[in-house]
Amino acid sequence: MESAPYILNNVTKKKLWHINTFIFDVDGVLTDGTVIALSSGEQARSFYVKDGWAIQNAIKKGYNVAIISGGDQEGTRKRLEFLGIKDIYLGVKSKSEVYAKYCQENEVDPEKVLYMGDDLPDINVMIRSGVAACPSDAASDILEIADYISPKNGGKGAVRDVIEQVMKIQENWRQTS
Repeated sequence: MESAPYILNNVTKKKLWHINTFIFDVDGVLTDGTVIALSSGEQARSFYVKDGWAIQNAIKKGYNVAIISGGDQEGTRKRLEFLGIKDIYLGVKSKSEVYAKYCQENEVDPEKVLYMGDDLPDINVMIRSGVAACPSDAASDILEIADYISPKNGGKGAVRDVIEQVMKIQENWRQTS
């Protein structure tokens, strides 16, 4: 199967026009997947500031932003809360169940969701979302099903790229308010 191109095709552009919700995995998407094991037991991650700015911009402009991740570290939660994300689901065993519950409770149409994941635990959510996106260094199974593959790696601007793509198509990226 041929991977989705970095350049947006007309079908993908049409799908992005309707997106009002971004849902992201953490490890391999918001981070580069590196975990630093500290003697305290904390497993520290490194986040990219430009991804954070794009998330804050999206929230400010009225987009829903949520996190669904299998990892559960307090440092990660604090970073996500600092960015203004209110819907944070960490330590998740079934991303599909959390995704369905989130959409139902928040009256979010799955066709208006862009989900960005990078590995096998993300597949079931990706195929249920309006747009399945991934970083360029995602697992091969994910690259095969993605509607959009960011030219950026996880933790190195993939999140900013996909938010920017959506907001530019909707003519909402540079607007100041």
